[in-house]
Amino acid sequence: MIHTIISNKSTRLFLILSGVFITNALIAEVIGVKIFSLEATLGFEPFSFSLFGRDSLSFSLTAGVLLWPVVFIMTDIINEYYGTRGVKFLSYMTVVLIAFAFLVFLAAIYLVPPDWWLGSNKERGVDNMQAAYAGVLGQSNWIIIASMVAFLIGQLVDVLVFHRIKKATGETKIWLRATGSTLVSQFIDSFVVLFIAFYIGGSWSWQQVLATGTVNYIYKFLVAILLTPVIYLVHARIEKYLGGALAAQMKKAAMNSEEEVKLAEE
Repeated sequence: MIHTIISNKSTRLFLILSGVFITNALIAEVIGVKIFSLEATLGFEPFSFSLFGRDSLSFSLTAGVLLWPVVFIMTDIINEYYGTRGVKFLSYMTVVLIAFAFLVFLAAIYLVPPDWWLGSNKERGVDNMQAAYAGVLGQSNWIIIASMVAFLIGQLVDVLVFHRIKKATGETKIWLRATGSTLVSQFIDSFVVLFIAFYIGGSWSWQQVLATGTVNYIYKFLVAILLTPVIYLVHARIEKYLGGALAAQMKKAAMNSEEEVKLAEE
């Protein structure tokens, strides 16, 4: 039975795409606690500009941005071949798994360590391993909630925009539906996560949310444009793997599933 399931090309492809999607989303959440300077990483002096009354802004980004583009590409690919239901199923499951992961992290933080372990990495500049462990894995509840809500909203918007564009353009203009849906969904995501985490859950002003969100979106906008050729490359590899007939059948079924969802909602 297992062999039969895995030997099916469409099922195997869904398992691979799902694994890449969930793994990257989960790792992005974990490493997102680190903030890095994009300019300094690339060997430039950090910029200093003003937006919405906030001065000395630069591209200080969460390390999670390294992996979120992979999630965006997987979203569009899954959308293309498995439709709305495929993306929604994975998005809901990913949110549940992220929540589970952080509950496990929280439980692990509360485990009482032996004294020898606390200073076991002093030679590497870590005086207290428990504090370091809690600092990395024990993210603020508001940040965790904000990231999950923003992720889910972004995914649902991506699905909607993707299929609206595809319905209007047909099988042509892959770049428009893939990159276009990402640009719209990430615009919303960039501000929702900051609004919940730092305006509702913190003490940020509207100006700070707008300024920081705009800086983050500029980065996401540029990355989405630069990754457009990658989407075509992944499409080509999948088409070759599935074969033209099966690929066409799956894409047609994906669009039909979207129409069925709309009819059910009506």
